[in-house]
Amino acid sequence: SGFSSIGHMDTMRRGRHHIGHYKEGEEFIQNVFHVLFQLFSGKEKSNLAICWLQYEISKVLQCLQRKKKKMKAQGRKSKKLAKNLLKAPDNRNDLSLWKLYAYLEWLLGNTDDSRKVFDTALCTAGTGGLKSPQLCSLALLYAQLEVELLESLEGAVTSRAVHILTKLAESGPYVPYSGQVLSVNILKARKTYEHALQDYLSKTPGSDQDRVSRGNQLVNLVGCYALFQYLTVGIDAAVLIYTQTSEKLEAPDPQKPENGGESFGIQNFPTALEGVTLLHTNLLRFHMKISVYPLNPLREALTEALKRYPSNQSLWRSYIHIQRKSHSASKARRFFDGVTRSTNSLEPWLFAIRAEQMRKKLIENVQRADVGEIHSTIPETGLTNRIVALFEHAIQSENGTHCPLLWRMYLNFLV
Repeated sequence: SGFSSIGHMDTMRRGRHHIGHYKEGEEFIQNVFHVLFQLFSGKEKSNLAICWLQYEISKVLQCLQRKKKKMKAQGRKSKKLAKNLLKAPDNRNDLSLWKLYAYLEWLLGNTDDSRKVFDTALCTAGTGGLKSPQLCSLALLYAQLEVELLESLEGAVTSRAVHILTKLAESGPYVPYSGQVLSVNILKARKTYEHALQDYLSKTPGSDQDRVSRGNQLVNLVGCYALFQYLTVGIDAAVLIYTQTSEKLEAPDPQKPENGGESFGIQNFPTALEGVTLLHTNLLRFHMKISVYPLNPLREALTEALKRYPSNQSLWRSYIHIQRKSHSASKARRFFDGVTRSTNSLEPWLFAIRAEQMRKKLIENVQRADVGEIHSTIPETGLTNRIVALFEHAIQSENGTHCPLLWRMYLNFLV
């Protein structure tokens, strides 16, 4: 989201600390934003404001992962920018910006402030309910963040997340959470979600622009409905919604029986299936974190998705995360091999190399444990040779030859 940062190179380590944002690169980016901001107006200007705030959030996320000391200073700068952007008359009612500002507060650990921002945005957003794309997107993020605070699903039916999703389905004015959710409202909301999803899937969008925006709205709607079912019924009910939506999106178009395999959903909502799959795998990962659940459904969902979307980095991250828990590398290696043969994308190569490097590091840590300064006398050459072979194959591919990151990773590994 946003755009890639020019000012840092976060895959390289330099000594003990990571290379962060270079001062010159950072100044350059800020100058670009300031100059462009004076040239644009209307919709373009608000899109640029969203990009700018997304970029600030990416820096806060980087501080969260690596540089806790710089967090306060970065947080102050980012909040100041967010408030200045929201003060502009054009942006005061822009829900996308309010959403990012609330998310920024949440990341900085100001949960109560973030809730106030979310509640204010939902109260002023009107009564569009499930028909308003921005309102759906805002409510989904708010509910997802609240769900991440849950330690188990006990009592989740009366949680703040259920209140948010129920109010969204009611299409009335939003009322902040007061500590309880009525059962009758939950039943009504479930029916509303069900009908809204059926209506959405049966409509055919018009122009290409319309298709993209309706695809995004479909993803938000499915996300809200599945999360609502997850909290009020359970994981199986949520998974059912994801699988039914995916089947519907993959089904052949009934009006064009001879269309050479082009499916109804892919044709009408080109980006929706990828978004739905991402939500599906993220929910399974979260559920495994807070309760006991088999790994296989997640592994199957990820392998199917990656065959279809081999350049989706979030899916690859989830895949290598779950493969780390497995002691057998052969299945993952076969899968990587199959995907790299069938696509020109560079991501499968990069993640295959990353997975092997993580495995090598793990083995070296185990071999060197509790021995003090005496390092293992048997070097791990098998994995080293495998990684070099992967690099060699990757740089011979059309995209790999022209990828500076891949060359730098290779040089770094050889050093």
